[in-house]
Amino acid sequence: MRRLAPAGLLALALGAAAAAEAAPIHQVDVVDIIHAVSAERVVTTIAAAEEAGAALVLVRLDTPGGLDTAMREIIESILNSAVPVAVFVGPSGSRAASAGYLITLAADVSGMAPGTNMGAATPVAGTGGEMPETLSRKVESDAAAYLRSIVERRGRDVALAEQGVTEARSWTSTEALDAGLIDLVADDVPGFLEALDGRTVRRIDGAETTLDLADAEIVMTEWSFRDRALSFIANPNLAVLLGMIGLLGLYLEFSNPGLLVPGILGVLALLLAGFGLNLLPVSVLGVLLLLIGIGLITAEALTPSFGIMGASGVVALALGLFFFFEDQSLPTPVLNLSWGLVVPTILVFAALVFLLGRMVVRAHQTPASTGREGMVGMTAVAKSDIAPGSIGTVLVHGELWKAVAVNPVAAGDRVPVTAIEGLTLEVGSPLSGPAAAFSPATDPGPAPRS
Repeated sequence: MRRLAPAGLLALALGAAAAAEAAPIHQVDVVDIIHAVSAERVVTTIAAAEEAGAALVLVRLDTPGGLDTAMREIIESILNSAVPVAVFVGPSGSRAASAGYLITLAADVSGMAPGTNMGAATPVAGTGGEMPETLSRKVESDAAAYLRSIVERRGRDVALAEQGVTEARSWTSTEALDAGLIDLVADDVPGFLEALDGRTVRRIDGAETTLDLADAEIVMTEWSFRDRALSFIANPNLAVLLGMIGLLGLYLEFSNPGLLVPGILGVLALLLAGFGLNLLPVSVLGVLLLLIGIGLITAEALTPSFGIMGASGVVALALGLFFFFEDQSLPTPVLNLSWGLVVPTILVFAALVFLLGRMVVRAHQTPASTGREGMVGMTAVAKSDIAPGSIGTVLVHGELWKAVAVNPVAAGDRVPVTAIEGLTLEVGSPLSGPAAAFSPATDPGPAPRS
């Protein structure tokens, strides 16, 4: 075995020490809608990289877009990061649309995998339709100005990049590289990092940094179960649907106290809806209209108004969902309310509340058929003469009861039970027709109640 000279051993030891001390790369994947949760993950990753003295922060993107507020939070963190930030759109088949497009342009260095695309950043209404022309121009102008402020500092083609906002234009990875909107095209993350090693990048403040990524350890930012759950329910359609289910469950519980299951499920659904809506720009006007609509439908079910309050409630629900989110804060169709889901949900909710309310009212109006109260309205047979103001005996429901009468009653008369007070019945005037046959020998009945 060949022995190394002391100088060789020293060089090997120094090389090993240098490799061991290589600054790490902190990576975070944003493979979903961009909202408060994903923004928090990116901001947390950049902060951890700064504290660890990392060589690079890598953001891997595959997003259809997201909230304007979350996008700006991510971009602000990237621009103010003490560590260079790279954005890679991959793997193949991924996209950086809408808000993801601006995040890609804001990076110190960016790349895409073959078969990916980016762009289409024109703001749209939160309801999925077109904005009013004046509002559209205002929101589009603001987004374009924000993009220009980033692209100018990055030395990219401002007019071309602006087309992604003003014309909703998209680019493939090859087109984006040829247009100078990105820096590299790589097959995957390892290939992207290998291409970046030794590359000099220009920061937003003009300073230049040479990336030393050889043998750098990659530190992944993992998404917790809470983050994944919140990311899943931070969808307007799902949040609204959960809210409707929750309200219906509580309505069932309040209408029929003691069922427990609808109440418990309703509370859980409302809590999940609240978590989801907390991540979205909810409009106060929309919430108020929803509450008014639910109140009107409930009132129609409990106090019928020939459909006036019910129809008004359905209209209020529809308007509430139409104004539920702030238009200019939803720059991607992915976060729009789907009317294919919203309209059936409103109609089903209104129908269920109305029908259940009518059933509750009908149940409350139905005379009791069991217990002491159920005896009112039955026909009794007088077993003795009953003078007005005096107490006699009647047979009803197979039992002998004390009874008082307003009008004279003769033994054998059939009389209706009009009221019950304590253990004494009140009977009305004798009914026409023969009395029911009664034989003490065959049905003596219990002794009179005292």
